[in-house]
Amino acid sequence: MSRTVLDDTTLKKAMRHLARVDADFARVLKEVGPPERREMPAGFGGLMRSIVGQQVSVHAARSIWLRLEAAVPSMAPSDFLAQSDEQLRAVGLSAAKVRYGRSLASDVVEGRIDFAGLDDLDDAAAIAMLTQAKGIGPWTAEIYLMFAHGRPDIMPGLDLGLVVAAQHLKRLRKRPDAKRLLKIAEAWRPWRSAAALLLWHYRRSMPDWGAKPLKTETRPT
Repeated sequence: MSRTVLDDTTLKKAMRHLARVDADFARVLKEVGPPERREMPAGFGGLMRSIVGQQVSVHAARSIWLRLEAAVPSMAPSDFLAQSDEQLRAVGLSAAKVRYGRSLASDVVEGRIDFAGLDDLDDAAAIAMLTQAKGIGPWTAEIYLMFAHGRPDIMPGLDLGLVVAAQHLKRLRKRPDAKRLLKIAEAWRPWRSAAALLLWHYRRSMPDWGAKPLKTETRPT
C-alpha cells in the first residue's frame, strides 16, 4: 500500500498547509521558524528504546541504552530473549522494563507484532497491534509510528508538552485535556504529525505559561 510519509519535502508542504488553515500556526512559524523532522529506528530496537526512556531522564535513558546495545548488539528480539533477567537488570533496566522488553520481544518472535506489516494498516489498527505488548501504551505507539514510520497524521493527545503548547497557541484559560486537544487538531488534518512537531518546537521556545506550575513533561525519546 502506497501512503504519504512525512519526510523533509512533505514537512515543508505540511507547514504551508498549517499556516494556511490556522492563523496561529502562521504566526508561530514567523516567530520560531519551522521544526526539524525527527527520526527513530524502526522495528524492535526503536520500540525498545522507547521503553528504556520511560520515566527516566534523557541522560539516564541514553546511558542505559548504550549498555543494552553493548549487551545485545544485534538488538534482535530472539537475542534479547536469550539474555537472563540478571543480565538485563545489570545494564540498568528495571524489573518492569525487563518484563516489558520480554513481552515485546515475544510478541515479535511469535508474530503478534509484525513490523513489516505495519505499513499495510491504518493508524488505529497499527496502534492496536503495537499496544498488545506490555509497556507499550498509546503514546509510545503513536510516537513510534510518527518517528520510525513517518506517519503524517497522528496527534498524541496524552503528551503534556503538546497540551501546554496548544494552550498557549490558542490562548486558552485552561489546559485542554486529550479529548479537547484532539478536537482542536481536527483542523490540522491531514498533517497532525507535522502540527505536533511544530507545537513541540514552539514549546521549547516559549516561557512557562499559565497559573499552574508545569509538571515534568513527557517527551519523545
